[in-house]
Amino acid sequence: MITSIPFGQLRKGVQARIDFYKAELLNMGYFKTPDGTQLYELTLTELEQIYENEKTRRRVKQ
Repeated sequence: MITSIPFGQLRKGVQARIDFYKAELLNMGYFKTPDGTQLYELTLTELEQIYENEKTRRRVKQ
């Protein structure tokens, strides 16, 4: 069964995840993509992918 989520709640949830990934990437010292795009310009999907890539890269580097 599909549950209806009010748009305001969904937007707040998405924004919370965006804020989480931006904060984590900033803590890792990641400020821009290689092409110069700022974190605030990225979508949730892009932030998630960069976060996972950075986490993996740092784990392998150790």
